[in-house]
Amino acid sequence: MKTTQVIAAAATLALAGALASCSGGGGGEDGTADGGNDATSCTNTITKTDLPVVTMWAWYPNMELVVDNFNEANDEVQVCWTNVGQGGDEYDKFQTAITAGTGAPDVIMVEADRIPTFQIQGGIVDISEFGYDEVAADYSEGAWKDVSVGDGIYGVPVDGGPMGMIYRADVFEQYGITPPTTWEEYETAAQTVKDAGGPLFGDLGANVPAVFMALQYQAGAQPFTYDPSTPENIGIALNDDASKKVLDYWGGLVEKGLVGTQDQFTPEYISGVINGDYATYISAAWAPGYLTGAGVGEGEDADVWRVAPLPQWEGEEPVSVNWGGSAFSVTSQATNPELAAKVAFGVYADDASLLDGWQNQVIFPLNLKALNSPEFEAYEVPFFGGQQANKEVYVPAANAYGGMTYTPFGQYYFDAFTEQLASINEGAVTGTEAADRLQEDVVGYAEEQGFTVE
Repeated sequence: MKTTQVIAAAATLALAGALASCSGGGGGEDGTADGGNDATSCTNTITKTDLPVVTMWAWYPNMELVVDNFNEANDEVQVCWTNVGQGGDEYDKFQTAITAGTGAPDVIMVEADRIPTFQIQGGIVDISEFGYDEVAADYSEGAWKDVSVGDGIYGVPVDGGPMGMIYRADVFEQYGITPPTTWEEYETAAQTVKDAGGPLFGDLGANVPAVFMALQYQAGAQPFTYDPSTPENIGIALNDDASKKVLDYWGGLVEKGLVGTQDQFTPEYISGVINGDYATYISAAWAPGYLTGAGVGEGEDADVWRVAPLPQWEGEEPVSVNWGGSAFSVTSQATNPELAAKVAFGVYADDASLLDGWQNQVIFPLNLKALNSPEFEAYEVPFFGGQQANKEVYVPAANAYGGMTYTPFGQYYFDAFTEQLASINEGAVTGTEAADRLQEDVVGYAEEQGFTVE
């Protein structure tokens, strides 16, 4: 059996290669991370100069306001914030710092599905003993699960992506469709629209494997089981009945010509959305902000978008799932981990910052002070024609969400999943065959990295 150190080293090398292939950043000219624990390179201005400083990397668009709010209200610590890049660009720099053993900030913004990867490398630390009990009730059980590895808490949840079905009300009205409550009804509605000469009902984008992982969870799958107390072991179940059911279903929609196969987050896909090529968009609560920024909901497609709860596989007890979401983690290079945890727990948790975040569609708040506030629930979302989308769809979904278990080699898994989804779209494999191939691929990779697959 391989040792924990060997596994962590293997995961480090694998992640470094994966990140290098999907992002363009590399820090400074010498490859080192920018910023790190250098409190002289703040983007924000610190006015309480006699207090200790915690450095932070984060890319939320309103982060300077959030940091200023925290610093103004706090007489114990100040935050020095730097934006070193979004997503993969930041992760590249953090990976460099982990490998070098220096150059990381005290606190870092990470997406929830990246937490196990950085945890197994020792890049972030468990903060459950640094004030977790004081704020535990501020977030749902599912939100905490997404930032946990085993019994450890490795991040503070900030925003999430409870999923729903965005749809064009004009298309539904034209073809006499009501929002489907089950995936069986979804297919029936798609066939009705196609038979009448209408648009595609949705899209299976190979480049959004996280969507299909979420739908597999909704169907009862448990793709990964992992406990850091036995870091050499991992459970992988990517070709169980629930997983195959989901892929066979979507593969069937593709084969029948009911949904498209365009990669999402591309100009071509957005052009199709604007032009009415799709009747629905299976997405998350952050989608209105993304779509608005991409030019959707203007001109001829203004005031036609609405949202309904995500269709269910069985239609009995609704199962809520999530796509996306970020958190603040304390790095292992933090000068004072306890003080850094105070920042992670406290920043973006005040009323003013949360209000600015959700009103400007920067975040879908997971802090229950905002999530369950009457103002947030009753908000009439402009993109949805004034529909109270939070109250009707997203807040119930967020509160019912039970969390997911992510893998320490998430980038490899998602890349491999994308390959299989593309094969389904090409008609080269069935959903069942894709699931079997994905299982073989990911198990083989895990064993190469030193894991024992259970």
